[in-house]
Amino acid sequence: MAKNHGASVKDDETYESLRREGASKEKAARIANAAADKSRNPSKKGGKASRYEDRSKQDLYELAKHRDIAGRSGMDKGELISALRGN
Repeated sequence: MAKNHGASVKDDETYESLRREGASKEKAARIANAAADKSRNPSKKGGKASRYEDRSKQDLYELAKHRDIAGRSGMDKGELISALRGN
């Protein structure tokens, strides 16, 4: 059973599925809300970027540096992924 993510997310199951696949909270909410509106035809994939899990720790560190994420130098790969996703 899907968790209720509040009024800002219209399709909780789609939202959770996208988050498990690596989509950011914002992207997952956008797609889930578009999927709930039957007059729209959203795509699951937006860009061509690889998943965070498929990138090297150094690539993730550079991305975190670009986004000015505090504490990035002491983070392992999993922590960098969580920080980049805003968890």
